[in-house]
Parts: sequence; C-alpha cells; structure tokens
Amino acid sequence: MIIHDFSNKQSLLNQYIYELRTVAIQKDRMRFRKNIERVGEILGYEMSKMLAYHDVQTSTPLGSKSMVLPQQDLVLCSVLRAGLPLHQGLLNRFDTADNAFISAYRTHPEQRDDFEVVVRYFAAPDLSHKTLVLTDPMLATGKTLENVYQALSDHGTPTQIHIIAVIGSRQGVDYINRIFPEDTHLWIAAVDEELNNKGYIVPGLGDAGDLCYGLKL
Repeated sequence: MIIHDFSNKQSLLNQYIYELRTVAIQKDRMRFRKNIERVGEILGYEMSKMLAYHDVQTSTPLGSKSMVLPQQDLVLCSVLRAGLPLHQGLLNRFDTADNAFISAYRTHPEQRDDFEVVVRYFAAPDLSHKTLVLTDPMLATGKTLENVYQALSDHGTPTQIHIIAVIGSRQGVDYINRIFPEDTHLWIAAVDEELNNKGYIVPGLGDAGDLCYGLKL
C-alpha cells in the first residue's frame, strides 16, 4: 500500500483536525460536519494528482486551448453514516463521479469489548475498470474497511483503489496494508499511535457518527 500521511506536514489540514479533535469546538455539529467535508476536499485534491490524465481541446470565445484533464471513471463509496460529510467533500471536487453507499457498523455481543463488523445495506454501480475511492472518517482497527472490501467483490474489479480517512490508528493502517492490493493508495490526514480496549482511536476525536448526527441507540 502507498500511504500518504499528512500528520506531520504543515498545511491547512491541521486547522480542521484541531477543530475536529477539540471538545469545546466539536460540539457544534454543523461545524464538525463541515470540517470533515473540508478534509475530504483537501485530500481529494491531493489524490487528484495521482489520477490518469489526457489531452483535450476546448474552444473559447477567442480561440482554442489544449488542456490536460483527468480521464479515470471514479466511484466514491462511503461508509454510512459518518462517511457522509467526507463523501460530500470528495463529491465537491469530483462532481461527475458515480456513487456507492454501504452501512457497516460494530456490534458488541453480550456487551463485551470485542466486536464484529456487520454490513447491512449496500448500493453500488459496476466497479469494473473504475477507480474506487473508499471513504471512512475513522480508520480504527481496519476491520470495517476489510468487510466493505469483501462486500464489493461481487460488483466487479476496479483498476485502482484509493482510501480516504480523516484520522487513523497505527494498528488500523498496518492492518489494511496487509488486506488491500499493494498498489492501493491511502490518503489520511492524521495517524494516532494507540487504540483503547474497545477499539477506539486515542486520542482520536470520539465517535464521528454521533458528533455529526447525534447519539444512536
């Protein structure tokens, strides 16, 4: 896997990650969602540099101009529900992309700390010969992305896979590095070193879905 980790790079991403992490700021749900969206826009721009491009000719009122545009067919696939703002950020940059959505969530049998990831809902186009962009804000253990990747296997084989995440754990990054094809690109704004015994990133930012949309049962 080719990992693009922006943890230690000086960029505007740091401002948005700071606000996403800070308890006093993240309570503003609209701002929290918007900051995730902004992270998606920036990571999407960085990812665009790795796409294939081709020459096109365009006509202006005063003449013609040769330009270079991306030629790959993108499918943006987001994990519900926390992935929606991140998805929108990418869609702001790739407005002609096809879209896929999948619900993958944790279940804790008998209230134990260990958990399983359950996939319930899935809607996607044919992925054959497409560039697949998987988006999930929190890359904790990596098991959610593993299950999503398995669920996608019946919808064709993409030519390229990119993963977009806001914050991940070192353990989660290492895990998906073993699961996905070696030419997969991971674009991640920050990587933290720890997971707690419930599989949450420390210091992380909390539950992204709850912070975006409110508490769930």
